[in-house]
Amino acid sequence: MQQDLNSSRFISALTKNTVALILAGGRGSRLKNMTDWRAKPAVPFGGKFRIIDFPLSNCMNSGVRRIGVVTQYKSHSLMQHIQRGWGFLRGEFNEFVELLPAQQRIQEEWYKGTADAVFQNLDILRNIGAEYVLILAGDHIYKMDYGQMLAAHVRNKADMTVACINVPLEDAKGFGVIGVDENDRVVEFAEKPVNPKPLPDNPEQAFASMGIYVFNASFLYEQLIRDADDPRSNHDFGQDIIPYMIRKYRVYAHRFTDSCVGATDGNYYWRDVGTVDAYWEANMELTKVVPELNLYDKTWPIWTYQEQLPPAKFVFNNPERCGRATDSVVSGGCIISGSSVTDSVLFSDVRVNSYSSIESSVILPNVDVGRYVTLKRVVVDKGARIPDGMQIGIDHELDRQRFYVSEKGIVLVTPEMLGQGQHYAR
Repeated sequence: MQQDLNSSRFISALTKNTVALILAGGRGSRLKNMTDWRAKPAVPFGGKFRIIDFPLSNCMNSGVRRIGVVTQYKSHSLMQHIQRGWGFLRGEFNEFVELLPAQQRIQEEWYKGTADAVFQNLDILRNIGAEYVLILAGDHIYKMDYGQMLAAHVRNKADMTVACINVPLEDAKGFGVIGVDENDRVVEFAEKPVNPKPLPDNPEQAFASMGIYVFNASFLYEQLIRDADDPRSNHDFGQDIIPYMIRKYRVYAHRFTDSCVGATDGNYYWRDVGTVDAYWEANMELTKVVPELNLYDKTWPIWTYQEQLPPAKFVFNNPERCGRATDSVVSGGCIISGSSVTDSVLFSDVRVNSYSSIESSVILPNVDVGRYVTLKRVVVDKGARIPDGMQIGIDHELDRQRFYVSEKGIVLVTPEMLGQGQHYAR
């Protein structure tokens, strides 16, 4: 029987009987000005993707082909991206990626918490008729086989399963910290504790929720209705649903190590890119010779909207004016004209003009870098025009007068900071 519950046919049946909800309505304020005009899941990542592409691709590759994306905060670019890049599923096969914006379907309020966001779409979920509901966060970078988590959920006869990962103890203050028994049944839960409880065998790490949950559908609906009727609740999975359930129901932890895709040498890649420093670091990792996140894996591809762009181009080979890029990711449509790019990630349609130098920087789409510009440890947001001769990342005192400088010295530059506002209401 145990073998049957691990078979590919059994897992395929589970994923086909599952609906996924990706919670993508948050702002992500720790990314500072990068989320002034977009939700965090819509932030570009890795040269050509957006953050939301990772949970969406995990669903596709796992066989979960019925997906709702719950949106709220400044969701225009996110919805546009999904409409353009994720419309290839076939409705006649009961496959879809649907947008679920806050629309006051059940009550005259916007989404008040993660649980409430699901509750306000209960009528849609019921009509889909899936046996299992997979709840996902829309703002993390990782590769995971959700089918393995669903199989573990069924094997444990669980009411709810929570995906978990080991995190440094100091970082655990921003997570839900979980305690389990010898069978990985959840017996303790603390949402963003001031003093996280360390692992019994590792005092420097804690066991934390990844914000990924599997529920038996009918059970989830019962719990969401109960929670919605509780005036004392914050209507949040971490603050309310999980603490209530572990006292009464079968809640199990699923270890990310059991379903991580592409792990090598014990490295299980998962990144919360919720700060400017973390975002820069995760992009910089991609410039390594063998990065932990393999974007070239054809067996577990990351899908996204494919723009029709010409190949990247490098021009001029003069000793004083050579167009080159080393240890860098350079996307389609880029032109490196007589300039040097080192240890950097250039997104689509970036133009770097002559005699400029870019080092250890992340340049988002449609950026134009003028002549004689120096950029070092900089993140430049989409559509910015860097004037000729500007130096950024060299003098942080000067940078702070014009831009945002992170704790680790990463400089964030947006068009608005340069006086190039792109969003007008009047």
